[in-house]
Amino acid sequence: MAKTIVTNPIMWSDVPDVDPIRVGDTYYMVSTSMHSMPGCPIMKSKDLMNWEIAGYLYETFEDNDAHNLSNGRHIYSKGSWAASLKHHNGRFYVCFSSNDTQSFYVYTTDNIEQGPWTRSVIPGLRHDPALLFDGDRTYVFYGNGDIYITELTSDASAVKDGGINQLLFQTESEGIGLRCEGCHAYSINGYYYLFFIEWPRTGHGRRRQICYRSRELLGPYERKIVLDDDLGYRNKGVAQGGIFDTPQNEWYAMLFQDHDAVGRIPCLVPVAWQEDWPVFGIDGKVPERFEVNLPPAPTGPLVISDEFNYSINRLALNWQWNHNPDNRFWSVTERPGFLRLTAGSLASSVLQARNTLTQRTEGPACEAAVRLDTALMKPGDHAGLVALQSGFGTIGVKKGENGEAAITMCVNGGEGDEKELASVPLDAAVVDLRIHFNFKDSADIATFWYSVDGSEWQALGEKLEMRYTLDHFMGYRIGLFQYATAATGGSADFHYFRYSKLLGE
Repeated sequence: MAKTIVTNPIMWSDVPDVDPIRVGDTYYMVSTSMHSMPGCPIMKSKDLMNWEIAGYLYETFEDNDAHNLSNGRHIYSKGSWAASLKHHNGRFYVCFSSNDTQSFYVYTTDNIEQGPWTRSVIPGLRHDPALLFDGDRTYVFYGNGDIYITELTSDASAVKDGGINQLLFQTESEGIGLRCEGCHAYSINGYYYLFFIEWPRTGHGRRRQICYRSRELLGPYERKIVLDDDLGYRNKGVAQGGIFDTPQNEWYAMLFQDHDAVGRIPCLVPVAWQEDWPVFGIDGKVPERFEVNLPPAPTGPLVISDEFNYSINRLALNWQWNHNPDNRFWSVTERPGFLRLTAGSLASSVLQARNTLTQRTEGPACEAAVRLDTALMKPGDHAGLVALQSGFGTIGVKKGENGEAAITMCVNGGEGDEKELASVPLDAAVVDLRIHFNFKDSADIATFWYSVDGSEWQALGEKLEMRYTLDHFMGYRIGLFQYATAATGGSADFHYFRYSKLLGE
C-alpha cells in the first residue's frame, strides 16, 4: 500500500481549535469559526494530509443585531469557540459555547456531511468544552484553570437533573500565564484522559500540551507535559487539540500553532503510548515530514478561485460571509457569471458592511484578484477587495456625489473607521483589483494593486503591516465587499475571483 507523506503544517491557514475523530476509514474535524457564516466547518480526510470542507453545522447562528452587523453591533471574536466533535452509537455530536449569548450549544445529526443538525441550547457558558460518552452516561468537561465536569442527559440535550456537576480539579498556576484550557476528553484502556493547552512564563515560555489522567472519572488525576515544541518556528508552541487512531491502531494528534497574521494553523503529530501515557512527537519534537500508513487521497484546495458560474444561488463551501448574510441582497444568478452584491443598508466602514464574502488566506504567500464592474454603483458606494482583520486594508472603488469614480486604498484609521491613504480617478466602469499577502517568516505584509487594462498592474497606497489581534481573533481573510454610505440599492458586480497560493518572498 502506498503511504502518504505528511508535511507540517498540514494547512498553512487559519483552522484553529481543531478537534478530530475517525469514523471507519474517514477522518473528520471541526474548528472555530466565530463570526464567519456558515459556521463550525466540518473538514474530512482519508489520508490525514489532504483535507476538504465537507459542510457546516449551521447557515446562521442567531438572528439579532450583533450577528447581523446591524445598529453598530457585531460578534467579532465571539460566536462559536473551540467546538468538541464526537461520534457515539452512530450519531455525531458537536458542542461549543458562545461568549456573546452566554450559552452552551449541542448539535446532533446522523449524517455529518449532509445533516440536518438538531440544536439544543443550554444556558450558561462552558468554556472550551469537551464531550465524553462513558457507557450510557454523558459528560462535558470545561474551564480555564478551574476544570469542571457536568453530567448531561444521555442525548446531550440538557443538564441531567441530579447528575454530577462539580469542580473536578484546579490546574497548575505557579509560573503559568494562561492556565489549562481547550479540553479534549477520552476514555481509553481503563483511563480517563484530559488534554489541555497551557502557557507558562518559565522555561521556553511557549504554549505546550498537557495531559491529565485518572483511573476514576472524578480523580485524583495525574499530570504530565506531553509536548513542548515549536516546530522550529519563532517559539510558537504546537498545542491544543485531540487524539485519534487509525484502523491500523496507529495514533495521532491534531494540534495547532500560532502563525501570527495568517492565523492558527493545524499540525499532525504522531502519538505513541508508554506506560499508558501518550508520547507526542518523535523524540519530543513535532516532525516536519513523516509517513502515515494510508494511501494518498488528494482533495480540492482549501481556498478556491471562482468564476461565479452557478445555476442556483448557492456558493461553494469554501466561501463564508462576514457575519450573517442578508440573502435578499446578493446573487450569483441575477447576472450570470457574476457575483452581485447590493447595498441593502448603510455602513460607515467595511467592518460594518453586510454581505462581505470571504475566504481564508494561506501561507507562505498568496494573492487574490477580482474584476469589478462598477456601472450599477450609486454615489457614496464603496466596493472592492479587503484584507480583513481589525487592522484591515482595502483596494476598491468609491463613487462620488456626482457619480465620479476613484480607485482607493484604505486602512483602519482607528475605531474601525476607514482612512483613505491613496486615490486615483477611474474613467472606466471596469477595473481589476488585487491584494498580495506575504506571510513568510511572519513578514505579514499585504500590498494593493489595480489594473485598468487587465494586464499592467499599478501599486496603490502603502504596505499594510498585518497584525493578528484578539478583537477579531481570526487570521486575515480575503473579502469581496460592497456597501453604501449615502443611499441603498447600488450594486457591485464581481466577474471573477482568482486566487493563487505562492511560495513567498
